[in-house]
Formats: sequence, C-alpha cells, structure tokens
Amino acid sequence: MILTLSVIILLVTGSPLLTIAFDSDSKIPSGTLITWIGMISLPLTIYWGIEELRKPSSKLNRFLSGFLKFIIVLGILWVPISYLLAGNLSFSFSEKETFQGGQYAMRWFWRLSYGIGIGSILTLVIYWIASFIKKN
Repeated sequence: MILTLSVIILLVTGSPLLTIAFDSDSKIPSGTLITWIGMISLPLTIYWGIEELRKPSSKLNRFLSGFLKFIIVLGILWVPISYLLAGNLSFSFSEKETFQGGQYAMRWFWRLSYGIGIGSILTLVIYWIASFIKKN
C-alpha cells in the first residue's frame, strides 16, 4: 500500500526524480522503473487486500479475481510490451510512419498503461458495489 501510494504521488506531482537516469551512460529514466513498480503494486495491493478476491466464493468474485490476475500479469509485462511498442525504454514516440515508435503504437501504449490502472480501480469499485448490495 505504501509503495503504491508513493508511486502515485511521484507520478501525479511529476517529480523530477522520474527523469533522472540510472547512470551517466543510461538513457533509461528512473520513471520507467518507478512506473513499472506502480503498474504491478496497484493491482497486487487490491488482490492482497481483499481476501474474497484471493479465495472467491461467488461467481462474480471469481470473475473479478481472474480479471485482477490478468491485470497483474499485464502489469508485470508492462515494460516488455511497452518496449516493443516504443522501441526504447524511455517510452518516447515520434511521428514515424512505422508502427514501432509511431503514433499508432503510442495509442496502444496509453491504452495499456491506463487500462492497468483503470482495470484495477474498476475491479475494486465493482467488488465494493457488489458487497454493498449483498449486505442490504
């Protein structure tokens, strides 16, 4: 939870820490690793925080659990997939006509990136709503 909140704060504030390279020879900004940690920790925090998603007893919770596991796998694969889309580890895109590193690949990169976060939060909201309805 602390890790997830730390990453969110760094990303939302646009911290200069995100642009610092790992070493003088590296073109890989620390923001890549920090964001990757967030892409994995957000769905994992939800998964480990709700026992019913780890050991589901209803059809809906089995679905939500499976969906959240899929989101976790996407989070783990975020850097390799993003690298394939961008062609670099700073995930910068240009006006290229080719797919890799171009505008079309950039759209897929943002879909993947936002999809992990939105999918995690959506799973949590649906779980909360279902739990609320079940109690009443």
